[in-house]
Amino acid sequence: MKIGLFGGTFDPLHLGHLMLAEAARETCDLQEVWFIPAWSPPQKQGHAISPPKHRLEMVRLGIAGHPQFRVSRIELERQGISYTVDTLRQVAQAHPDDELFLLIGGDSLHDLPTWHQPREILELATVIAVNRGRTPADPEPVLKALGEKYRSRIVLNTMPGVDLSATEIRARVAAGQSIRYQTPRSVELYVSTHQLYRPAR
Repeated sequence: MKIGLFGGTFDPLHLGHLMLAEAARETCDLQEVWFIPAWSPPQKQGHAISPPKHRLEMVRLGIAGHPQFRVSRIELERQGISYTVDTLRQVAQAHPDDELFLLIGGDSLHDLPTWHQPREILELATVIAVNRGRTPADPEPVLKALGEKYRSRIVLNTMPGVDLSATEIRARVAAGQSIRYQTPRSVELYVSTHQLYRPAR
């Protein structure tokens, strides 16, 4: 089975995340896509993020109804810094007969050589770098840094151009602005019900 792994803070999950996952699923014929909320993302050390229970529930709500989308608690249960390579090792050990794909935004591909154990990441999974409508992903800097032998382990993909970010969505909520049509309606209602991203009073 082909399994796509899509990690992130998902604070909150938004339509850009879902479009990226669907584009990768369709292009690479993935049987499942796992959304993996991070416990503590390496790139966000020192930044405040919502409690795991809220981020997990927003993912569950947002992917509901898609038969091939799943939510995984693997990084939340492991806790600690959520290194991608650790997650890939764990999934590969539990699913030795399955083919793993790592879903990332095209803008993140440039940073891949700086990730923890990047070569092992490419040995454990094929990376699907999805261009989100901005500058097209360029694998050449990655191959120059890590080795030409990994060319077949990087797939470039595209999706409709959308300019959504969780940071901006949180800012809109804090300012009392609408986030309708930026997140699934179920996520929007969850944010409102639980008063997430509201300024402290």
